[in-house]
Amino acid sequence: MFDGVHKGHQSILKRLKEVAYERGLQTAILTFDPHPRKIFDPDTDLEQLTTIEEKIALLESEGIDHLFIQSFEENFYNLTGVDFITSILHDTLEVKHLIVGYDHVFGKNRSGNFQLLMEMAPSLGFTLEEMDAVDLYSEHISSTKIRRALKEGDVPRANAMLGYPYSMEGKVVEGRQIGRTIGYPTANIDVHPDKLRPRKGAYIVQVHLEDKKLAGMLSVGTNPTVGGEILSVEVYILDFNQNLYGKTIKVDFLSFLHEEIAFSTLEGLIERLQEDEQRTREYFLANAL
Repeated sequence: MFDGVHKGHQSILKRLKEVAYERGLQTAILTFDPHPRKIFDPDTDLEQLTTIEEKIALLESEGIDHLFIQSFEENFYNLTGVDFITSILHDTLEVKHLIVGYDHVFGKNRSGNFQLLMEMAPSLGFTLEEMDAVDLYSEHISSTKIRRALKEGDVPRANAMLGYPYSMEGKVVEGRQIGRTIGYPTANIDVHPDKLRPRKGAYIVQVHLEDKKLAGMLSVGTNPTVGGEILSVEVYILDFNQNLYGKTIKVDFLSFLHEEIAFSTLEGLIERLQEDEQRTREYFLANAL
């Protein structure tokens, strides 16, 4: 799936480009959309690290020649491992060298694996290799572990495994407009429904607006102090006062401030926002971005 295009994926892409250069071949990535869980368990919350658009942008930035996005539909997911190797890898993509991640399985009922690939590769005229896992903090990097770190509010750990800051992007939509009444007007971001929301709470973020990079503090939560019930993603941009409705903004998560708090009074909320603002300013002063 290449969800996140994290450091483990990046090691595969690096090796892919090395082999392509050595052998005069073109690089290609094969991935799927939608996520298999959306087909087999449609009621589950996907919580993906990257939308398909974000994945395309990340792979493009890695300098890959071709990206094949296979529709994950019945005719495809019913292919056996042998059929996948023959009809997709050999007949369609004309693969000359195949690189797979560690413990990779494929095909109906997980019938395909590295052993099967080794058995079939010589007769189909391609070579292959299996990449080792990339370790960080004495454990293998994986999309699952990055999701867990974000759900725990451990932004530095997640970002270290990704190799870049976790981000969210979306259009600014109208919210309840309570923030402006207390001196902290926020932009309510319409985030893709399948995109993972980190742990409820407050974060220090960098905001990308057109060609500008701005300091911000972001809330993931339901705004319990004012009786909110719907999970929202809202960002307050420091030293900024413009109408953003309808504009697309991107936020990079940099640090976790604190978990979501239900204050008994608005005054308590305002006091905490002022503390968060001070910490955010200090963060950007100490970490020139």
